[in-house]
Amino acid sequence: MIIILVILLAVVALVVVNALKSSPWGTFTIAMTIPIALLMGIYLRQIRPGKVLEASVLGFILVMLAIWGGQWVSQNSAMASVFTLSASALAILIIIYGFAASALPVWLLLAPRDYLSTFVKLGTISLLAIGILAVSGFHSLISSGTTPKLIARETQTRMVGYGAMLAESAVAVMAIIAASVLQPGVYFAINSPAGIVGQAPAAAAATISSWGFPVTAADMQALAHAVGEQTLFNRTGGAPAFAVGMANIFSHSLGGQAVMAIWYHFAIMFEALFILTVLDAGTRVARFMIQDALAHVYPPLGRTSWYPSILATSGLVVAAWGYFLWQGVKDPLGGINLLWPLFGIANQLLATVALCVATTIIIKMHRSRYALVTLAPLAALVAITFTASWHKLLDPDPRIGFLAQARALAGGPATSATARMIFNNRLDAGVTAVLVVMVSLVVIESVRVWIGVLTGKREARIKETPFVATRLVMEEQ
Repeated sequence: MIIILVILLAVVALVVVNALKSSPWGTFTIAMTIPIALLMGIYLRQIRPGKVLEASVLGFILVMLAIWGGQWVSQNSAMASVFTLSASALAILIIIYGFAASALPVWLLLAPRDYLSTFVKLGTISLLAIGILAVSGFHSLISSGTTPKLIARETQTRMVGYGAMLAESAVAVMAIIAASVLQPGVYFAINSPAGIVGQAPAAAAATISSWGFPVTAADMQALAHAVGEQTLFNRTGGAPAFAVGMANIFSHSLGGQAVMAIWYHFAIMFEALFILTVLDAGTRVARFMIQDALAHVYPPLGRTSWYPSILATSGLVVAAWGYFLWQGVKDPLGGINLLWPLFGIANQLLATVALCVATTIIIKMHRSRYALVTLAPLAALVAITFTASWHKLLDPDPRIGFLAQARALAGGPATSATARMIFNNRLDAGVTAVLVVMVSLVVIESVRVWIGVLTGKREARIKETPFVATRLVMEEQ
């Protein structure tokens, strides 16, 4: 599961990198949300404990100022040069951020930032829904490792968990709609890596036009200028395309063309905040898992309050997903072809593990009549994900199989870019094989436990941590 989580974290980090590279406005806005979150955390913990509404208003005002300030930064050559960062520099900074989010106290950065992100997310979804009307598998770990520590009572989990999944589903639908408002040529210009269409704008535009999707370098330059960016070519990952689509929708219904740049960078901030909540929470959960494992070797390492262990395990986690992020940043095809297939496979395999655990708990609680609720999606996931994994590993078509693509590249011209792509495909194949074998063992062991409990050959014992009453009520009194 740690390997799966590492892949997921690397992919979401790469999306942020591709959205913010060479973008001083976007980089400044996202950078400012970190001190804003720290201020909110200190405000709620030290200055005005319990005054959530005050902190919310303060955070909202500061975020809006950060977006406005980003525009000023992008227009000031001296400041713009400071915040115009390469993909490599952004990858290093995000790795540092992930380490800090895992190691710092949860009330100082993770909780206020995620809280702020939630309000931005819900507000943006609401606005985007209005704009659209005017126009005409990771979660299982977070819900078990982080969410319970941030709620007052168990009855809140249904709204938090189920509500969050509904919100994410809405985001997915709206992302498709936002991308659909773009001209196909513009969409492919944003999402095609330089290794396929070419680095120069004219070359990229000519390649995409030859596919039957007309676009010109002048069109892309005008669009980039409209949204306050230097270029929109080769921004793989989906976030910039989503942001352009959102800005297009908003500009037609809320403010006109003059504020399209504001809406674009608001959308980039919304997406990056959304993704960074995955990054910080995921890093912390992975750190907990490593501490649990290392406790069997040296018990103090399992203490989540012991800072030597916190720093060491946080470092291990960010080093792991940072490695994959770095490979993605340096990948000639923009990293998405490298990491996105792994992301899909890892995410669904993680859901498979979660459903195995849920089914085991249901059966051990002697409520096997409800087991079909988790068994049905589990069977579907195993069939679909294992089949997809087989194809990604062994399909002879180079456009599908990792190993087939590596062989095809090895038979072509020997260049540094080709060598990196061959290595990346073999790395993908190796990681996929390891994940499938490990999850297969989980499924087999789960089935063995189910049969043992149902036939009475195995004692049904459920291990739960002791109940700890919340202290929030006492603090309020």
